[in-house]
Amino acid sequence: MSPRSASVNEELRRRSRERLLQAAVELVSEHGYEATTLGDIADRAGSARGLVSYYFPGKRQLVQSAVHRLMCCTLQEALEREPRTEDGRERMARAIDAILGLARDRPVLMRQHMAGILQAEGFVQCPEQRRLAELLRDTCARHGSLDVDADYPMLRALLMGAVYAALVPGVPMSVPVLRAELFKRYRLDWEMGVPPDADTPPEDTDLSRFFATGEEPG
Repeated sequence: MSPRSASVNEELRRRSRERLLQAAVELVSEHGYEATTLGDIADRAGSARGLVSYYFPGKRQLVQSAVHRLMCCTLQEALEREPRTEDGRERMARAIDAILGLARDRPVLMRQHMAGILQAEGFVQCPEQRRLAELLRDTCARHGSLDVDADYPMLRALLMGAVYAALVPGVPMSVPVLRAELFKRYRLDWEMGVPPDADTPPEDTDLSRFFATGEEPG
């Protein structure tokens, strides 16, 4: 049997990393951050425990990367859904609704994510976080920003603040109220995006479409 090519090995590594990201999102959603161990994640992903350390310095970095991946894919799916549009105001509305929707639909995961960001490590600089930043920067530009370098951090801060406000234990703010404030700031019509009272399908618990694990290459 001939050795695998470099490209096949690279694809195997990519898919192994994807399985770990998907397992992390699923387990933290189900059991919370503290109750999820790296061993649990490796078992769910079908990977050796040592492989987790090969890709990620620790559990916090793995979970942040996993959540950033989920946020990025959720945002991209919202921006590209039919009917496709290049209208900057509609795209901003979709972006806001995508991120607020995660706070509404996956509160355990997003609460743990926000708590992790407030730790000493802060944001994890990973490919998933960089891609999420690119999508939000593009959203600002298409919305008409004349200074994306200033407007993107503000959008990011407003979205993070809204997610935090929606998830504060005991005194959460409602997503429609937070949405109304963000829409007012960006001068968006309530009917844009996916209004909270829209006839939307129930939460899809199958996250596999966001993680390209696929079949093992031959």
